[in-house]
Amino acid sequence: MTHAPAAARALLASVLSLSALLATAACSVLGDDTSGPASARSTASGSVPPSATAPTSGQSSPATSEPGLSEEQLRAALITETDLGQPWVPTRGVATWRDGLLKSSTKDADCRRLLDVLYTEDLFGTPAGPRAVVALDDAYSGAQLRYQVAAYRPADVDRMLKWLGGLPKKCGEFTATARKDGVQKVEVDALRLPETGDARQALRVTMTGETPDRQLTRLTLDVAVVRVGEDTVTLTNGGFGDVSSELAQVVVEFGVNRLTEIQKQGRVRV
Repeated sequence: MTHAPAAARALLASVLSLSALLATAACSVLGDDTSGPASARSTASGSVPPSATAPTSGQSSPATSEPGLSEEQLRAALITETDLGQPWVPTRGVATWRDGLLKSSTKDADCRRLLDVLYTEDLFGTPAGPRAVVALDDAYSGAQLRYQVAAYRPADVDRMLKWLGGLPKKCGEFTATARKDGVQKVEVDALRLPETGDARQALRVTMTGETPDRQLTRLTLDVAVVRVGEDTVTLTNGGFGDVSSELAQVVVEFGVNRLTEIQKQGRVRV
């Protein structure tokens, strides 16, 4: 049994029912409300149905932050274990499968680069501004989720989105060799995201192999990137067993709405 859909549904309920609280929470980040923690715990209302993941080039962002959000504001834009609810908890350390399976090699340069960025969880290098990151564990299944908000040059992000979008065709199926876990069959598929932010792309990567005692293993890893003006949301969620794609979709929509509201409040106060 997987607990991820339940978490996604609980988060979706927050998206639909707690819209009025986000503006207040965002104002507290900017100093209007000193009675509570500087963290937004809810988001703007409205659920947008999933659509194709191709970046929407040429659109201007109504939420572009000038001159940019502070580190404190980016931290307030993060998704937390409070948002997700049980069974999600603050991370207790790097999952063993990360070093075991993601440290793999393959001949094709694009496919090898994909494995490298999945291992490092660093698609863009050094950000142009501050960065905030949270890592969470599913206490039941052992899945790990990493959620990052950072300021990168939009042109750099859009180039990466274009590259990610071409990987299901370039690296749809390939084999990779892990030092500890042997040969893995790797499949790369596009993952649909809601029409949110200015540009977006997501992938689902599965790695199938065998343990030394011939037990079948299957690692599933979702990676999603959404650019919101000059800030970028990056999500990875992976583990053995069932990994709900619904969770990535809802978390991204929730997080982008939260970030957008904080950007708006930041511009008002600049």
